[in-house]
Amino acid sequence: MPKTSVRAGRMPASPIRKLVPYAIAAKAKGTKVYHLNIGQPDIETPKTALDALKNIDLKVLEYALSEGNLEYRKQLEKYYHSLGFTDLTTDNFIVTNGGSEALNFALSVLCDDGDEIIIPEPYYANYNGFTNAIGVKVVAVPSTIDTGFALPSIEEFEKKITDKTRAIIVCNPGNPTGYLYTREELQKLAEIALKYDIVIISDEVYREYVYDGEKQVSMLEFPEIAEHSIIIDSESKRYSMCGVRIGCLVTRSKTLHDAAMKFAQARLSPVLIGQILATAAHDNDAEYIQSVREEYTKRRNLLVELLNEIPGVKCPTPKGAFYCVAELPVEDADDFAQWLLEHFSDNGETVMVAPASGFYSVPELGKKQVRIAYVLKEEDLRRSVELLKIALEQYKNE
Repeated sequence: MPKTSVRAGRMPASPIRKLVPYAIAAKAKGTKVYHLNIGQPDIETPKTALDALKNIDLKVLEYALSEGNLEYRKQLEKYYHSLGFTDLTTDNFIVTNGGSEALNFALSVLCDDGDEIIIPEPYYANYNGFTNAIGVKVVAVPSTIDTGFALPSIEEFEKKITDKTRAIIVCNPGNPTGYLYTREELQKLAEIALKYDIVIISDEVYREYVYDGEKQVSMLEFPEIAEHSIIIDSESKRYSMCGVRIGCLVTRSKTLHDAAMKFAQARLSPVLIGQILATAAHDNDAEYIQSVREEYTKRRNLLVELLNEIPGVKCPTPKGAFYCVAELPVEDADDFAQWLLEHFSDNGETVMVAPASGFYSVPELGKKQVRIAYVLKEEDLRRSVELLKIALEQYKNE
């Protein structure tokens, strides 16, 4: 048998997708599965994007430019100008195959084998995969459910910084917690970046979806770290077009941009058709964004209220994205999540959640927690929480 690499051996399984075989098996038995485990919205993609797909009239599906085609980058420039970043030009963007590739480029530009990246946890589970793939160590700074997963103290970050530290990654608003970082918290991170000559990688793919009259603060709002910041962006969640796989890396630093372009050229080009759809999605999108934000607000309010009514469940109210982390009255959420799919059903229905242990560098910290995505319509959310309540009672008595 061929021998696989050490790198392959240390790649973690996705906590979001590792239970998929059990979900498939449950469905094969005729059980309906409500998917709260993955951030795949049921919101319709903008009609402008769908119409653009139907109306593509190309004779050759050619390579796109490595940095992304100019028409789409002009659309990105216009979009970022609408956010107030009027100094950005098309040269500040590198179009990528989803936000994931943008993050891979950023890490590849900044890190060598054995270098370190600091991340407040819990964090997006695939950060583990991206860093493992290139031999980079994640150094976590724990936040807690009791504070709603607020940014840990700056002193805690400084304790973790070594001569191997290359960057701090933040996701704002956060996946998996939905936490929205304040200007004061981000200002402190900007000061750390300058003090220690490291980079802030800010994952801002959920920028549009913040609630309660709050506004997302971008790391682009701190011009003093122009040479020390990279923004990760994506159209996947903004326009409910995850399958299009279009994102971008944004930076004011020519040094970082030019280094990232080498990786962009090596992978040839981002998806041509995806850029056509993304360009169209940005046209006259204000009404779409507002309506989706209102829908997620209603779903969030319903989900958090119902979860906190279940005895023993603790769930802080997220300020953004479309996720929450809930603590359950179980000893092992991984076991419970698998049990839901293998052994539980109520009237032929069950629910699938993502165990939160995979969102921590130390799995024990998330052993009783799950991430829940409120990407289903209201009636499905109600039924899902009802199933969760029934299941917790049964599980406790087994």
